[in-house]
Amino acid sequence: MNTPLLAKTVYIVVGPTAVGKTAFAIELAKQLGTEIISADARQCFQELNIGVARPSKAELEQVAHHFIASHSIHETVNAALFEQYALQKVETIFQSNNRVVMVGGTGLYIKAFCEGMDMIPEIDPAIRANIMEQYNLNGLVWLQQQVAENDPAYWAQGIKEAKGELGNSQRLMRALEVVLGTGASILTYQNNAKKERPFKVVKIGLEMPRPLLYERINQRVLNMIEEGLVNEVKSLLPQFHLNALQTVGYSEWIPYFNGEITLARVIELIQQNTRHYAKRQMTWFRKDPAIQWYQASTIKADQIIQ
Repeated sequence: MNTPLLAKTVYIVVGPTAVGKTAFAIELAKQLGTEIISADARQCFQELNIGVARPSKAELEQVAHHFIASHSIHETVNAALFEQYALQKVETIFQSNNRVVMVGGTGLYIKAFCEGMDMIPEIDPAIRANIMEQYNLNGLVWLQQQVAENDPAYWAQGIKEAKGELGNSQRLMRALEVVLGTGASILTYQNNAKKERPFKVVKIGLEMPRPLLYERINQRVLNMIEEGLVNEVKSLLPQFHLNALQTVGYSEWIPYFNGEITLARVIELIQQNTRHYAKRQMTWFRKDPAIQWYQASTIKADQIIQ
């Protein structure tokens, strides 16, 4: 009697930064004999390594990874691009294996992969460039004021839902460029219509007690310094106007290289901002009822495989 083929399945491993997603995903992929697609909005950049905690060479050699160092910081990389990239890669892997592992902490990328992206018209890159230039000159308060004035509906929703959106410069810049480029609120394009995917999705959430997670985050930042983060950032200084560098682990360094703060203070800021980032990740993922949560310290890959 023929054994039925296993249903095509994507196992998605999520959770906050530093919780141990990479190690678990590699273990899972090895047991499944498959490959990994990263769902990380920063590890995809070739020029960023230490500051984004990219998997080590040894880890990458254990299992084939995709969307790691796959793009340049000079390219436009967003959730819509990731959706298409990941769907194409999954289809390719499915030709030889019915199961794929995806891992990452970028909730919007995972949502786009699972449910699809809202169709926002292409925006003139000059609009985005001007917003970034003004933001770098005038800061977050200026950006918030611009969004409140130009897209009051989006601003009001952010206040009502208290999702942390109004303190997220990337989301605010996106909202502002859409309203300036199209004349309509970004809410106009968010219809919440989920797309059907021709495969099963199993979502696995890794968590650990907050004090332990924060300890791991603090130590990871110290490890980054030892690995040469200062030199990595220094080599990237001419590129700091790019969107990819407006992120935790890199943006904190400008005052240091301007002689305004000490190295110890930079480390404190990166640790603090990374902890805040981890909290935002958990807030996002906790809203997804499809995620099955496990303690990162005890979960084993064979508990997941179906």
